[in-house]
Amino acid sequence: MARQTKNDILDAAECLFSQNGFSHTSMREITTRAGVNLASVNYHYGSKKNLIQAVFKRYFDQLMPHIDTCLDSFESSKGAQGVEELLYTLIPPMLELNTVTEHGTANFVKLLGRGYNETQGHLRRFIMTDYGETVRALVSAIQHCLPHVPEEELFWRLHFAIGSFVFSMASSQALTEIAESDFQKHVDIREVIAHLVPFVAQGLAGR
Repeated sequence: MARQTKNDILDAAECLFSQNGFSHTSMREITTRAGVNLASVNYHYGSKKNLIQAVFKRYFDQLMPHIDTCLDSFESSKGAQGVEELLYTLIPPMLELNTVTEHGTANFVKLLGRGYNETQGHLRRFIMTDYGETVRALVSAIQHCLPHVPEEELFWRLHFAIGSFVFSMASSQALTEIAESDFQKHVDIREVIAHLVPFVAQGLAGR
């Protein structure tokens, strides 16, 4: 029963956070959607910040071990081709997030975008404390592909790349509908990501 209550709270919080943002979602809205009282949320999570982190945690706990495995076995070439190869290896782990919740991949990226837009400083600390080793390994792998790009420049390119990824995933439903209307082709989120990878790789490489 307690486990189900915790999941109900997480599901409600995730839905509201992705739709309205963290700052504009109240605890009262979360409790109403989850069908629980505030005492129950406080008992299981303690604070809104802890609840936000818990929403991310169930995705990161699924995603990061798979990324570690990909990085351990990855042997890249240099330049944009190497970055593209690296990013393609990350597609299956990203799609696995759909097993966490329905539309988990798109939901997770929307939440990341909310975190960037609303400057949730505690999120960065949480991510780098709990998953920093994987994040640093991923950045290092990209740096290995692009040894000619200065660290500061790569910082900007990575954040622009993340912005492209977040926007594309957040609007993935609209993109698939446009593709079907204009080109009579049905595409799913896997194909959206596949189209995005070469664009991001070229941007990171500065071509």
